[in-house]
Amino acid sequence: MDSSDTRVLQRESESRGTTVGRPLTAATRAVPGTERRRGDASLTAAARFWFVVTVVGQLLFASYITVLYGGGAMRGDVSVLDRVMPKGHVPGDPVGNATIIVHLFLALVIMLAGALQLVPSVRRRAPALHRWMGRSYITAALLASFGGLYLVWVRGTVGDVAQHVGSTLNASLIVLFGVLAWRSVRARDFAAHRRWALRLFLVASGVWFFRIGLMFTLLIFQRPVGFDPKTFTGPFLTCLTFAESLFPLMVLEGYLWAQERATAPGRVTMAICLGLLASAMAVGVFAAMIGMWLPHMRQ
Repeated sequence: MDSSDTRVLQRESESRGTTVGRPLTAATRAVPGTERRRGDASLTAAARFWFVVTVVGQLLFASYITVLYGGGAMRGDVSVLDRVMPKGHVPGDPVGNATIIVHLFLALVIMLAGALQLVPSVRRRAPALHRWMGRSYITAALLASFGGLYLVWVRGTVGDVAQHVGSTLNASLIVLFGVLAWRSVRARDFAAHRRWALRLFLVASGVWFFRIGLMFTLLIFQRPVGFDPKTFTGPFLTCLTFAESLFPLMVLEGYLWAQERATAPGRVTMAICLGLLASAMAVGVFAAMIGMWLPHMRQ
């Protein structure tokens, strides 16, 4: 029997539910579907883990803003603006001081509204609330971006020109993604709106990513590495300023690719990477809470 006869016999046996040499059992036929479901489940679990870490971390950051700066505002104590931020309050600069205060309030709105926008049950059960929060979120993100650009380039802040360029990139991406998220939902292209909204959420969280990334490295190395803490300049901070926008976007594109087009092993690989990243973020959140946020909340 030559090779062509073998192929004919194999096709006939497969049509009867067997393979040459062994039966084709139900378990054998179900392997591809089972692997796909496992890949989907692992990717979903990793995304949920990342989401929980992010929401908890951003709520802690929002609590820090509320207790420190909100408490100072209720007491009429403007000195809290200088407790953490260099040039937080500058006598004789009412425009800059007002911009700082509004910027902090907008950051609070972004931290609180952004997480709720990503909760599927809110979108399903309260679509009107989702729409109005979305409008508020985009508006707050755009205003915070323009305010941040004013503080960086007009009023002046810590860091060097390279860091300012990185911050400008972050603000520009917020404006771009905010506009595209708004246009796509107006066009009722909800698939595109989801992608642009996710990108907006990530870049609007850039200052949060910067803080947990910085505190993660300080916890790991137990000292500043790659920058001067007195001048707050150095190659590490420059890289971190750009990474706060670009790295989360890169991870998101990998996640979207895995969710839409990857094979089961690709989904599992992306799930592992996302889980490791979320674990590192959890460590960064813990370090930021212990070393940065909680001490100032207790004062």
